[in-house]
Amino acid sequence: MSSHDIVQAAWKAFAIHDADRISEVFTEDAEWLAPPGNATATALDCPSHLVGREVITRFLAEDFSRLFAGDVDVTFHGFHADGDRVVVEETMTATPADGNHYANDYCLVFELRDGLIHRVREYMDTARGHRMVFAGTEK
Repeated sequence: MSSHDIVQAAWKAFAIHDADRISEVFTEDAEWLAPPGNATATALDCPSHLVGREVITRFLAEDFSRLFAGDVDVTFHGFHADGDRVVVEETMTATPADGNHYANDYCLVFELRDGLIHRVREYMDTARGHRMVFAGTEK
């Protein structure tokens, strides 16, 4: 299976929040790094740097849907693979638990090791995310 195929299969597991399938795509010592203070981490009171398969799996299978309660949709603009590195460009839209609308562009860099995801670096417009997640609040 190519690195491109591995990352696309991972996204399918992420989309259905299946903990077993999510866990299968990460190395034991995997890391997911998002910008410090991003809206999701702030709203869920969780770290922006997730370390370990179990922690990442719990976040994607359980925590994520506490904030983004419905209508989560990802539009992919590109999957760019070079060896064990895959860059994904996407737009995510969703309805947060407060009923507001969320739409933000993301760029994610997946680094693979032995056919599994070892590291994810996530980039997004953090100011825009905060405006949408905390609309009408003081956070």
